[in-house]
Amino acid sequence: MIGAGPAGLMAAETLAFAGCAVTVAEAKPSVGRKFLMAGKSGLNLTRDQPFAAFMNAYAEAAPWLRPIIAEFDAGAVRDWARSLGQAVFTGSTGRVFPTAMKASPLLRAWLVRLRGAGVDLRTRWRWTGWEGTAARFDTPGGILHLAPDVTVLALGGASWSRLGSDGAWAPLLAARGVEIADFAPANAGLQVDWSEYMHPLLGQPVKGVRWCAGALSSRGEAVISARGLEGGGIYSVSRGVREGHGLKVDLCPDLALPAIEERLSRPPGKASLANRLRKLLKLDPARLALLNEFARPLPRDPAAQAALLKALTVRHAGLRPLDEAISTAGGVRRTALNDGLMLTALPGVFCAGEMLDWEAPTGGYLLTACLATGRRAGRAGAEFVGLGQDVPRPVESAKPRQGR
Repeated sequence: MIGAGPAGLMAAETLAFAGCAVTVAEAKPSVGRKFLMAGKSGLNLTRDQPFAAFMNAYAEAAPWLRPIIAEFDAGAVRDWARSLGQAVFTGSTGRVFPTAMKASPLLRAWLVRLRGAGVDLRTRWRWTGWEGTAARFDTPGGILHLAPDVTVLALGGASWSRLGSDGAWAPLLAARGVEIADFAPANAGLQVDWSEYMHPLLGQPVKGVRWCAGALSSRGEAVISARGLEGGGIYSVSRGVREGHGLKVDLCPDLALPAIEERLSRPPGKASLANRLRKLLKLDPARLALLNEFARPLPRDPAAQAALLKALTVRHAGLRPLDEAISTAGGVRRTALNDGLMLTALPGVFCAGEMLDWEAPTGGYLLTACLATGRRAGRAGAEFVGLGQDVPRPVESAKPRQGR
């Protein structure tokens, strides 16, 4: 087992419960680094919504991910967290969080269970490819070669390299005939060169808007940062930006165009346009600032003003660099894998998690798919060596089988 993020640890757990002796090799000094980083602002485990709507988040990858996630869906993720002693709750948007909010209590409990199941966790073991049929590792004790019956790769994508996901595995697999789709940023912030007038707004949230890029739209919030726009609202439409679509923002998504035009056509009296926008349309300082930043000087015609408010073009310099993205698109193509996520070019080698070629917005979808693909790869790996025909979902009463 190579890689100790959520997908790798789930594969390790599944293999161990099936009766396999499992060693997990992690290049970094500790495990689950990106998992812990994700939990700093509240660990969003999954999303409580109808399965069909849940799967829509995976776009073109949904058909092949559907049976994998159906085996370990949002309900199973909640049960799994509870089996580790972590109570969960569902927020108003359907997002599911541990009651503790942080990732560290869950990860600690998970590691205790893995060690109890006989999983051997090895850190500072960097996989550097194969020599013949043996996997080669750079370890604190020198070069080590291992030739396991089954190898599961869960090496992450190509963002947040300081946490371990550097994409360095791609050329190693490509050299063995594995089809790899180019990496691209997903769930990425937007680079904007703000004028000096925006500096007082840095750090302020943009709420009550709708972002649109191509066919993608989002009512999520964003934050005006020194480097541009960050946050779930932007991340959800970043794929559209990446694919070349312009980004627009509806500053009054709950009002139709005619209603806005009617309000702006009322006699202005002595009020300035800024005051009228604030009073008539309830625009807060952040939305007013965006309007002025991207459309100044504002037109005097109410119809033109209304059109701007409903579809304001956001000028930007593209997405943040790949390494700063929350996740990545690209990776091992579906055509390189069988239904058990085994590489057809490398029998006995399975892949899981973000290194596979799929993407999804934030909101619980990323972690659910990582856990589900880890479980599928673990099950298929156990079956490959003649074990694990009936691996249960992890529940509080489940006990590991004897290792081999």
